[in-house]
Amino acid sequence: MNEGMDRTPLTRDFFDRPVLDVAPDLLGRTLVRTTDEGPIELRLTEVEAYAGEIDPGSHAFRGRTARNSVMFGPPGHSYVYFTYGMWHCLNLVCGPEGMASGVLLRAGEIGIGAEMARKRRFSARYDRELAKGPARLATALDVDRALNGVDVVHGPQRPLSVLRGTPPSPDQVRSGPRTGVGGDGSHQPWRFWIDGDPTVSPYRAHTPRRRAT
Repeated sequence: MNEGMDRTPLTRDFFDRPVLDVAPDLLGRTLVRTTDEGPIELRLTEVEAYAGEIDPGSHAFRGRTARNSVMFGPPGHSYVYFTYGMWHCLNLVCGPEGMASGVLLRAGEIGIGAEMARKRRFSARYDRELAKGPARLATALDVDRALNGVDVVHGPQRPLSVLRGTPPSPDQVRSGPRTGVGGDGSHQPWRFWIDGDPTVSPYRAHTPRRRAT
């Protein structure tokens, strides 16, 4: 994973672009989570784009709230939300300030720090499953709401940072509908992944919840 990897941190300008440009360009980049125990490094293999107030699948579709305010900028910060009463998910904010958009980090390959990730993801049978899915990724990297709003641009001394890494060739990038998104937001091909990578999570269509009778 680390052979030939470019360890130059990504700049603010990288994130200050339309979300559909940033999302596929994050594939192959290295996310660094700096903990008290040491660093954990993950090569991103799967992401999803969310385009804010024009996107029915986005948390920001109905405007700014206390929960989603980080999505409105500035770019290059983390947006962490809590879902289903048990899981955290990690996003990176992008686009011009004031226009909410972000990229959900869905999966990746953990290299450095895998032993720390295993302690948090003890149910994973193999290392390729440590961060296979957004909740698993956040759990493996010890990400929770305390990291909401963290600036990821200024290098690995931060709790979260992103390095240039080893992007895949364009012919390795695939796209398709986002996982678990229903309604008017279900058909956009805004999920991006590295073809054939074993850490990519399986696609699941949205399943409406049934109310108890």
